[in-house]
Amino acid sequence: MAATKNDRKGREVLAGTLFVVSAPSGAGKTTLCRKLLKKDKRLRLSVSYTTRQPRKGERNNIDYTFVTKPLFIKMIERGEFAEWAVVHGNHYGTSVKRLRQLTGAGHDILLDIDIRGALQIRKNYENAVFIFILPPSLKVLKERLLGRGTDLRDVIAERLDNAKAEIAYYKDYDYVIINDSLDRAFRDLESVVLSMRLRASMISESWVRTSFNMRK
Repeated sequence: MAATKNDRKGREVLAGTLFVVSAPSGAGKTTLCRKLLKKDKRLRLSVSYTTRQPRKGERNNIDYTFVTKPLFIKMIERGEFAEWAVVHGNHYGTSVKRLRQLTGAGHDILLDIDIRGALQIRKNYENAVFIFILPPSLKVLKERLLGRGTDLRDVIAERLDNAKAEIAYYKDYDYVIINDSLDRAFRDLESVVLSMRLRASMISESWVRTSFNMRK
């Protein structure tokens, strides 16, 4: 099977399903994505490029591919990103090449990206599924950001302001999951992935005809 083709609107159609997950900072998106990747062996993470500095425990080419800003700008100019955005002063981008390599190997793909990137993906990829993770409240979100202990208070205040603007985009997504309980939110996320794989359009027509001796 070819890794890609284009639909009538010129959007790229990947052989696997592209699951795009977004959320305001502190909503638990990354934790949920990691749990899903660990359990679901058919799913692969498309590792994003970023210009920000690695956080404690992060590994290059596993959590992110860390590059310099000049290199990132050159990659934009060469058209190497399926989407890219500047978030909290740092550049983030998804490699077109990596998407094609993963789907060409028969994998579904998980994208852990921000809203601006997700909107770019929606314009360019026909078979993407969009999932938005919400915290139960702004108060809980603030408590989570403070509890991480990785950001100064002025940075947290900025993230909360950004969260209010980002949450307004939830209607642009196909599914919304409220992360008031990590276990329940994980089950909801897993259910979305499994339900998409059970769509009739995902069944090979040639397999059905051969297996059940059906005529064309």
